[in-house]
Amino acid sequence: MAQMSGVKKAAILMISLGSETSSKVMKLLPESMIQQVSYEIANTEYVTPAEKDAVIDEFVDTATARQYVLDGGLDYAKDLLIQSLGQQRAKEVLDVLNTIQLREQPFNIARRADEQQLVNLLSEEHPQTAALILCYMQSDKAASVLSQFSNERQTDVAERIATISTTSPATIHRIEKVMEQKFSNIVDGERENIGGVGALVDILNSSGRSTEKTILAGLESRQPELASEIQANLFTFEDLVSLQRLDVQKVLRDVPNDVLELALKGSDENIKDFIFANLSSRAVENIKEDLEFMGPTRLSAVEEAQQKIVAVIRQLDEKGEIYLGRGEQDAVV
Repeated sequence: MAQMSGVKKAAILMISLGSETSSKVMKLLPESMIQQVSYEIANTEYVTPAEKDAVIDEFVDTATARQYVLDGGLDYAKDLLIQSLGQQRAKEVLDVLNTIQLREQPFNIARRADEQQLVNLLSEEHPQTAALILCYMQSDKAASVLSQFSNERQTDVAERIATISTTSPATIHRIEKVMEQKFSNIVDGERENIGGVGALVDILNSSGRSTEKTILAGLESRQPELASEIQANLFTFEDLVSLQRLDVQKVLRDVPNDVLELALKGSDENIKDFIFANLSSRAVENIKEDLEFMGPTRLSAVEEAQQKIVAVIRQLDEKGEIYLGRGEQDAVV
């Protein structure tokens, strides 16, 4: 499936839906897409049951994810998808959705532009303008651009990213026109929710530790509550699976058993399996037994326990005892 083109998947989907339904769908497609899909259908002699099921599953998951995003935003969609599909499958679906949306969003030129050109351009723009454009860019690219600003400008732009709520089409259009004079092929956009703490967290998660510390220190002096909220969201309990084996074991040594059991109460199976793989067989047996006999538990209590584990992870990271893995490599001393 990963190697299959979008047009091929569309052709298989049309074949699977049957002629009556497919004809209705085809009428809604652009002329160029109708030709491509029709050609692919004509050249597809046989579709295996596995291919058919995989394409339909991907279509349903992607359509569902898109509706979740429209209903409550990306974070809302991510939470629901993880609950229904699991961590890995949810990531795959969101990656597909992001690829689709990337072609639909404003400032496509910024996502395709040379990184150094963007740094030079945005360094001369108003911080609010730079923040708006970074919100529409890939998180890793936005992080790299942000890290090359001066310390004061990093904090200024980061603060604006975290406090943006919505932006009007007129504003986006006006900024795109300015960009158009310096680059080319800018796409007009519609109003949509952008920015916010989630956008800044995504960027900082792709940044190096030095960039993150600089921005958080600056925000702490300006908006302490905002800095605390960002700090709390930088690493989630679900991200625990990204830690190295030795680091996980260091974390688990500092987490009381009752806190760990409570945190696991509402966890996905893949997180439980990951943690169990880093414990002794006797410890795993005891935890499983306790979980089996644990009664109904308030979600807030589970989340509080998970946040305590995140706090331990952050403390160990600050001490340099574990490494969360960021965009920049730590200096060797």
